[in-house]
Amino acid sequence: MNDDTAGTLTVAAAPIGCLDDASPRLAGALARAEIIAAEDTRRLRRLATGLGVALTGRIVSYYDAVESARAAGLAAELAAGRDVLLVTDAGMPGVSDPGYRLVAAAVAAGARVTALPGPSAVTAALAVSGLPSDRFCFEGFLPRRAGERSRRLAELAAQPRTMVFFESPRRLAVTLAEMAAALGDERRAVACRELTKTHEEVRRGTLAELAAWAAGEVRGEVTLVVAGTAGAGAGQAGQQSLAGAAEQVAARVAAGASRKGARTAPAGGLRGGRARHGRRDAGAERRRAGTPSVGAGRAGSPRGRLTGPGDGRRTIGFLHVFVKPSHPDRTRLALRQRTAPHRARVRVRAARRHVQQVPADGGQPGAHGQRH
Repeated sequence: MNDDTAGTLTVAAAPIGCLDDASPRLAGALARAEIIAAEDTRRLRRLATGLGVALTGRIVSYYDAVESARAAGLAAELAAGRDVLLVTDAGMPGVSDPGYRLVAAAVAAGARVTALPGPSAVTAALAVSGLPSDRFCFEGFLPRRAGERSRRLAELAAQPRTMVFFESPRRLAVTLAEMAAALGDERRAVACRELTKTHEEVRRGTLAELAAWAAGEVRGEVTLVVAGTAGAGAGQAGQQSLAGAAEQVAARVAAGASRKGARTAPAGGLRGGRARHGRRDAGAERRRAGTPSVGAGRAGSPRGRLTGPGDGRRTIGFLHVFVKPSHPDRTRLALRQRTAPHRARVRVRAARRHVQQVPADGGQPGAHGQRH
């Protein structure tokens, strides 16, 4: 809960290159601030001069080496009711720049924290990359040590989301070469250099091509955008399969087949198997080979069954084909995974009772050598 007597911490974004990207709100905040925590005090003064602002507040240097030590003092200023403006060299504080420790300390002190949005190299590079941007992750700078860097890249090799990195021009060639080795030479990537500045450059290609380009002299701030596994060309085969399925459905409907039957046939065709009557033989061959398969579902169902290797009775998912014959270009696939069973199969056996025969002479069971 915020303390009504505490001050306000404003986290302000600075231009990443072009001074004209600074908002009038940033200029006003610089002019009114009582305390300004700046990553580089000299750059702060150049920024204020470029915006025509006279700084009247106290300026405190706040960079990586002193971030932990200065956070407590600035939090005390906030608790005393004074406002603090946090500014870094470029972009938003806390994003691969000092800031998050001060924000955490301000929250602990009961101060109000607000943002003054502005330019960001992360979102700018992602926007111009042409790579999938619906899901992405920001990795910042990779570790400087070779062993830590290779382990980090190995962890990211299967990352499906688009990845954004910052990198120094001095380490760019090595980083791209190691990315190509860990993620694949043909992985699509974009190198954005000097964004919003006079010599802005956006270089597109594969990781191998960008590594060859970076082997020469590269200067300026660099932001790398690398496609994840979902956008690295893995979907091309699926799109071709969808297009083929759409053509098959349209042809079957034109030949007089029902829509339901036309949708079912491509689902079976995608698995490369035979018709329903030959499914058991084909499934047995695949199980002996130890390979997973996609089989047709029940008759009339527009889905395929996906079974695991070694056990044809275990269904691990269903492949659905959604087709509109009037719009074959809108055909799509959906894989619905079936969760693994949590309870083992229980075999129940009927209890067997032992019935002793009664002797014909009416004697006790067990007499005359009979077993109990």
